[in-house]
Amino acid sequence: MTESFHRSGEYQNPPHEGQQQAPVNPEWPPPPAYAPAHAPQPKKRNRGPVALIAAVAIVAAAIGGGTAYGIQELTGGDTVASSSTSTTVVPSSQKGTVAGVAKAVSPSIVEISAQSSAGSSTGSGVIITGDGEIVTNNHVVSGASQIKATTSDGRSYTAKVVGTDSKKDLALIKLENASGLKAATLGDSSGVQVGDQVVAIGSPEGLSGTVTSGIISALDRDVTVPTEEDQGQQQGQPDDGWPFEFGGRQFNGDTGNDTTTYKALQTDASLNPGNSGGALIDMNGNIIGINSAMYSPAGSASSSADAGSVGLGFAIPIDTVKADLAKLRAGSTD
Repeated sequence: MTESFHRSGEYQNPPHEGQQQAPVNPEWPPPPAYAPAHAPQPKKRNRGPVALIAAVAIVAAAIGGGTAYGIQELTGGDTVASSSTSTTVVPSSQKGTVAGVAKAVSPSIVEISAQSSAGSSTGSGVIITGDGEIVTNNHVVSGASQIKATTSDGRSYTAKVVGTDSKKDLALIKLENASGLKAATLGDSSGVQVGDQVVAIGSPEGLSGTVTSGIISALDRDVTVPTEEDQGQQQGQPDDGWPFEFGGRQFNGDTGNDTTTYKALQTDASLNPGNSGGALIDMNGNIIGINSAMYSPAGSASSSADAGSVGLGFAIPIDTVKADLAKLRAGSTD
């Protein structure tokens, strides 16, 4: 049947042997050969299948447009941009490069300065909505009386704590009078594998926007951290890191008696005090973890010559963060 159709969609009836070819009749089906000349011609009617396909196409186009609009609405303003699969945030010309990841994600990372009765401390945070919701570590803002966040382009905002979860060392803060910020895309940490390349962005020692890279060294590491307010500052050196315990050993000081343990991603990307609350990112630009603990010899009895990152860092998987967001937004403070 296909070969009997012209591009116009008209059907051409081939003549019988010895019969002169009749003009092409655009009507289908053609009138019977035995019909008298005076018989009324059948009325034209829409081709059923063609009309049906056209109608379906129109409906599909309308639904498709509505879906696109719905997705845009879900990723705007005050809603987290989240992906259950790997979404490419990095420009195609720089895909898979550290430079590409840094350029794409750095505008979504802030430096956090917290003031408390014990002194001041510096950490990092990840912007998750355009109006200034930021995920960070609980220990970065725990007990703070004043919080300030500075974006990558130098804008400074006052921030308030919305909710905290000391059991997961997570906190949600909100910038005041903020709009038009670039929200990070939260990825899928369940698909992370040992050996995957990653990038870390944060503010170690107050050096905002610092970018380092490495790999995922291990998965599901049991990391124990304190849950007591100001526990990190009580060590007397608030900028030397957050005490944590791993493998039966304590690092960066005493974790105290009130502790919690969570599963963490281990990375050899260079992390230092001040990286806490910052982003661990895959090579497509998706946030896969919130950096939370790192071994810092400067926080122990080691000499100053041994100070610095030794490639032993941990991050809270982003799936844990996403599962906790509703609780944090509800203002939980436990």
